[in-house]
Amino acid sequence: MIRMRVDHYAESLRMNTSMVVLMPQAAAGIGMAGAYGAYGAPAADVGVPVLYLLHGLSDDCTIWERRTAIERYASTKGIAVVMPEVRRSFYADEALGEDYWTYIADELPQLLARTFRISTAREDTFVAGLSMGGFGAMKLALNRPDRFAAAASLSGVLDLGALDLSEHGGHLAARIWDVRGSDAGPGAHLAAGGPDDLLGLIAAADPASTPALFVACGTEDYLIEGNERFLEVAARQGHAVETVLRPGAHTWEFWDEEIQRVLEWLPLR
Repeated sequence: MIRMRVDHYAESLRMNTSMVVLMPQAAAGIGMAGAYGAYGAPAADVGVPVLYLLHGLSDDCTIWERRTAIERYASTKGIAVVMPEVRRSFYADEALGEDYWTYIADELPQLLARTFRISTAREDTFVAGLSMGGFGAMKLALNRPDRFAAAASLSGVLDLGALDLSEHGGHLAARIWDVRGSDAGPGAHLAAGGPDDLLGLIAAADPASTPALFVACGTEDYLIEGNERFLEVAARQGHAVETVLRPGAHTWEFWDEEIQRVLEWLPLR
């Protein structure tokens, strides 16, 4: 595969930022899968399918490469992988910071469509992430269901209202949602029915038009209860979610195994 570190100016952020992009290549090195895996090269006017792969709270756009063999895994599928940088934003337009939701949901796809031979068709567009990135993947899928064919959360923050963000620096709720002081406890930063309320969004979503969903979480993960609540609400609404709840914790050993499972699960054409 072709690996690129892309540094660019983002209008919505009003600053330069970075992403890592992996693109299928017509030739492979020793020990790597061949060109475009088993799916063959797409027509010149179509472009390759793309997976947006999102990082967690303490990470950056390079972390998936440094902790997993994502390039090798993706090479067998003929899929592009885009790993953007969003810092500690929870994929939101921050009240006292930058507009990362606008960047990730609107500006970035347009930039990629102009720059790379990536398909813009819904059936070729997927999103996945871990922890904060799992939240971001589901937020994109449920707020932009017309854009994604499938979304996967690995140990995701799927019940944001139950997460005590004071344990993650104390300033996150104030910076992202402008919630301060005594109001900054669990749940106070979450507007019911808003773009960050995944439980409300999945409860209101039409299963017929919702992207295919994949949820994996370790049973020893501190986020397991939130994942279970999300799955319960999804089941009541009639969503058929591909579910993996198995022994494991909030670790890269778990995510490395599950991202391989996600790539096998994606409905690639």
